[in-house]
Amino acid sequence: MKSLMIKIAKIILRVLAVMLIGFVSAVIGFIAGLVIGGTLAGIFEIVFGYPFVFNGREGYEATGPLGFILGALIGLIGGSALLFGRRRKK
Repeated sequence: MKSLMIKIAKIILRVLAVMLIGFVSAVIGFIAGLVIGGTLAGIFEIVFGYPFVFNGREGYEATGPLGFILGALIGLIGGSALLFGRRRKK
């Protein structure tokens, strides 16, 4: 019985770690979206003649939430693969 409880605790800790990795990468994605995406949104407006719009916002205000979403997805998928992926025995 103790072995089962230890396995359950390890799984819960892994899930919490994946959530933490997802949140940290979402914040990093948000900052990167503001900085890099704002520049790219300006270039987008110069090239195509109209501003980049996402969720009713324009420019860096639009790319920040987009970076947050993409950062969270990358963090959750990467963290899941890292912590729940199959281990190869040597």
